[in-house]
Amino acid sequence: MNHRTLVRALLASAALAAAVLLAGCNSDDISLANNAKANQPVPPKLVAAIAEKDMDLQSPILVRLFKQEAELEVWKQDRSGKFALLKTYPICRWSGDLGPKIREGDRQAPEGFYTISPGQMNPQSAYYLSFNTGYPNAFDKALGRTGSQLMVHGDCSSRGCYAMTDEQIAEIYSLGRESFFGGQKAFQLQAYPFRMTPVNMAKHRNNPNMPFWKMIKEGYDHFEVTKQEPKVDFCEKKYVFDATKPPGATRDPVFDASAKCPAYVIPDEVAEPVRQRQQQEAVEVAKLISKGTPVARMNTGIDGGMNKIFASKLPEGSTGLSEGGDSQSLQSLSLARAPGTIPSTVNPPKPNLAQPEEPVVAVSTTSSTSSARVASAAPATPSGQQSEGFFSSLARKVGIGATADANAAATSVPSAAAAKPRAVETKTAEIKPPSVVRVAPKPAENKPAETRLAAAKPALKPTVTDAPATSTAAAPAVKDAQLAGSQPIVQPNSFDSRFGAMK
Repeated sequence: MNHRTLVRALLASAALAAAVLLAGCNSDDISLANNAKANQPVPPKLVAAIAEKDMDLQSPILVRLFKQEAELEVWKQDRSGKFALLKTYPICRWSGDLGPKIREGDRQAPEGFYTISPGQMNPQSAYYLSFNTGYPNAFDKALGRTGSQLMVHGDCSSRGCYAMTDEQIAEIYSLGRESFFGGQKAFQLQAYPFRMTPVNMAKHRNNPNMPFWKMIKEGYDHFEVTKQEPKVDFCEKKYVFDATKPPGATRDPVFDASAKCPAYVIPDEVAEPVRQRQQQEAVEVAKLISKGTPVARMNTGIDGGMNKIFASKLPEGSTGLSEGGDSQSLQSLSLARAPGTIPSTVNPPKPNLAQPEEPVVAVSTTSSTSSARVASAAPATPSGQQSEGFFSSLARKVGIGATADANAAATSVPSAAAAKPRAVETKTAEIKPPSVVRVAPKPAENKPAETRLAAAKPALKPTVTDAPATSTAAAPAVKDAQLAGSQPIVQPNSFDSRFGAMK
C-alpha cells in the first residue's frame, strides 16, 4: 500500500512539473522572442524618437492601417497617458478592394477593430515576422464572415494581408514585443479603407460599403477626440464604442454581437466632443458635395494597392488602388531611399486603367453619332434591304439611271470609309491614358507560405532607417488590359505586331 502511494505521489509531481513546463512555453519570453529575428532590439534612432516624444520604450502601443493611403501608423502612449503618433510606415502591398473582408478566399484585407495579444505574434513566420490581425472578430462572426490567418507580415506579398518589408515588420514587431514586456495585455489594430476625412467621405458617398464605414468612423472619431484607445463592444451586429453602465446600474453591461444591446451610456466627456466633431464634418461633406466633388471612380480588375515609394522602385510599378500613382509623382520618388528591401518576386498591382473621375461625355456622344452616320451611308444588307419603287426598279432593269447609281455608290462608299476612321481616331485620342503604356507584371509569386524557401534569405535584416537603396529585378510583362468601358479597336494586323514596339 505504501509503495502504491509513493508511485501516485511521483506521478502527480511529474504531471505538475509537465504543466509548469507547458505553461512556461506559452510565456511572453518564449512566444515573442524565441529566435534572433524576434529578438532584434528597437533601432537606436527609434529609441531616440521615443525619448523625444516623452514616451517610455515599454509603454502601450496602438496601430492604425489605411488602404487608400497605403500607410501603417504606430501610436504610443506618452507620459501624460495619451497616445501620440510615433512613426508612419508605408505599406508595401495590400490586396483586394476598399471594403471589409467577407469570405475566405476573396483576397480582401480586413477592415475594422481588432485586438492583438502576445499569442498572435508569430516569430516563426514564413514571411519573416508577423502578427495575426484577429480576423474574424465577434462582429464579423455575427455576420457569417469567414477567413483565417490574416496577417501583418514582411516579404511585400499579400493575399488578404497587409505586407511590409522585412525591415519594417522587424521594427513594428519589436515595438509590440516591448509593449507586452511592459505589461500591455493586448494592443488595438484599427484598419480603415482610407483616412476618414470629409473629403474622402464625400468622394466615396455612393460606395455600397458606406454604412459600414460610417459605423467604424465612430471609433475613429472617438480616438481622434480623446487620443485614448476606444473600448470596443458589439451588439445587434454593430460596433459600440466606449460604452459604460448607466447611472444607478450595479454591474457593467454584457454585450453579445448577435443579441439585443444592453442598457449603456457613453460618458459625456467623450460623447459631446465626438458629436460636435461629427456635426462639423457633416456640414463640410455637404458643402463638398454641393460644390460638385466627383464620386470616386470604380476600379474594376485592380487587386489592392502599394505605397508610391515602393511603386517608384519597380519597373512599370503602379500604386493600384492607393494614392499617388501617376507616373510623374512616381518618377520624382525614384531617387528616394526605400524603407527596406523589396524582394525581386514582388507582385505590384495593375496600373489604374479605369474610367476617369469625370465622365467623358463628348467622346461617347461623338462616337455614337459617327457610327450612326456610317451605318446610314453604308449599303443595306440583303436581310435589311429597303424596297424600291416600281418605276425605279424598271428603270434599273432597262439600264436607265445605272450610271447615276454607280456614281452615287462610288461617292457614298469612300465617304463612309473615311468617316469611320475619324470616329475611331477621335475616341482613341480622347480616352487613351497619357502616361500608362503597359500593364504591370503579375508573376505567379503568391504561393502558399509552406512552399517558399525560408533559407533563401538571411535571418536578420538591417533597420529601416539604415536600409540601403533598393535594387530590384524587372519582372516579365503580361498582356495589356483593355480600357474599362471602352470598345475594342479592331486593326487588320495582330495584337503582338501592334504593341511589339512597346514591349
